[in-house]
Amino acid sequence: MKASFPRPPREPAGTERLRRGLRTRRTALVVALTGAVVITGAAVLISTLLYGGHRSPAHPGAPAPGPSGASSGPAPSPGAPGIGDPLLPLDGNGGYTVRRYTIAFDWRAPRTPFDARTTISATATQALSRFNLDFAGNTLHTVTVNGAPATAVRDGDELVVTPAKPILDGSAFTVQVAYTADPTQQRHRSDAIQAYGWVPTPDGTVLCPQPNGAKMIFPANDHPSLRAPVTFRITTPSGLSAVANGRLVERVRRSDGRLRWTYDSEHPVAAQLIQVAIGRFTFVDSTGPRGLPVRDAVPGGLVTDTEAYRSLTSEHLAWLERRLGPYPFRRYGVLVGDTDLPVALETQSLSVVPRADLLGDQVDAERDLVHELTHHWTGNSVAIRQWSDLWLSEGHARFYERLYSDAHGGISIEDAMRAAYEQHDQWRHDDGAPAEPTEPTLFKQMRYDGSALVLYALREKVGEETFDRIERSWVTTYRGRAAGTRDFVALASEVAGEDLTPFLTPWLYGAQTPPMPGHPDWQVDPVQD
Repeated sequence: MKASFPRPPREPAGTERLRRGLRTRRTALVVALTGAVVITGAAVLISTLLYGGHRSPAHPGAPAPGPSGASSGPAPSPGAPGIGDPLLPLDGNGGYTVRRYTIAFDWRAPRTPFDARTTISATATQALSRFNLDFAGNTLHTVTVNGAPATAVRDGDELVVTPAKPILDGSAFTVQVAYTADPTQQRHRSDAIQAYGWVPTPDGTVLCPQPNGAKMIFPANDHPSLRAPVTFRITTPSGLSAVANGRLVERVRRSDGRLRWTYDSEHPVAAQLIQVAIGRFTFVDSTGPRGLPVRDAVPGGLVTDTEAYRSLTSEHLAWLERRLGPYPFRRYGVLVGDTDLPVALETQSLSVVPRADLLGDQVDAERDLVHELTHHWTGNSVAIRQWSDLWLSEGHARFYERLYSDAHGGISIEDAMRAAYEQHDQWRHDDGAPAEPTEPTLFKQMRYDGSALVLYALREKVGEETFDRIERSWVTTYRGRAAGTRDFVALASEVAGEDLTPFLTPWLYGAQTPPMPGHPDWQVDPVQD
């Protein structure tokens, strides 16, 4: 069935035209609004894809993304020119950590400058607008950061590098420095170190970078607490050999007849413990405890004359392992220096020992050999946190040197320590307490016999058995790490089961030498101004 409705009244003329216009405008508005919704939705989708859900940076109040698209952190700023060691504040650098050094030397002849290149793989620990390297005295050619030319300006011993683009916090970057190395460059000190840096030999060189002479050899973070693995690529004329820290990876004869030697340090190494030696070396291989590879590098004319003392290395290793635990690196060796060096040096895995030390009295020779070997536990494996902790490195090496000598024909450790006790107030007056050196007195006798005396006093206080447990715990707990005086006092107290701070503090910092436990008759000589 169909309904029937009455007809509506007739509309005025023009009303239909007006209605058609309104319908047209309404349709256009709907289309426009619909298009806006579509465009806005697309913008939201694009923003989500690009900015991870953040609003477009064009939107008011939206955070501006950094170069990686993430929200930017603090603005890039310069890395610190040093790590702030109280004695040598500009040593080391801030704003990044080094992951590896690659050092390339194109050696030509003794005392002759040669082309060198160091590549540093690093990670930024802040957003960097620029950063520093410790680098002194060589002729600089080019510096690149991530393959792009960088601006480099010298400021004393600092090389200030400004990359073409800022380096993001946490990002890896690569620095390459090309320069001419001068193998005659040295500096001098008035303490036991005397000359350091490059040490020329009749047919090449050895290195003595301690304390902060590595900057004369390659651009680095030159502080004992800062370590990184090193790859060495050294090219020599035919007939010369190169030796460096760690393992010989490859020896290749190039088409021009020159030899390229590649070494891997195998472990992180501090800049002051780097070694590169070039000369006419004979390599003498032997085996230490538990099959440890031992390789000596000896100038050809000194192989036979130094054999008797070098052959004692395995015995020295075994003696120290009984006291300090397993040797902490993968190999060891003695590098015989054909020089007039005044001191030996514990360059990591390859100790430098001057020829004179190996051509004289056996007791003296063994003292030097054991001293440098001991450093591989205390000083190399357990690095010092800052320079005022040097007593921990040199004091331990001197203590075990004296202890070994006591049992192998030298003076007794008690006699040696009593003599040190008598002079201790004078050393405190002249050179500072054991843990309070100044920069000029770093390697004075207080850091050697004077610091060994602190360890002797500790042994007298707690007894030999407890002392031995402290020592083994020290090199085990901090193996491969940096540690300082507070760490040692805390660990010794923990092992001994008593707070040793009141006992050790005056020994390490006092103006006068405390009484020696168990030796009330020991007297300190009067101080002479």
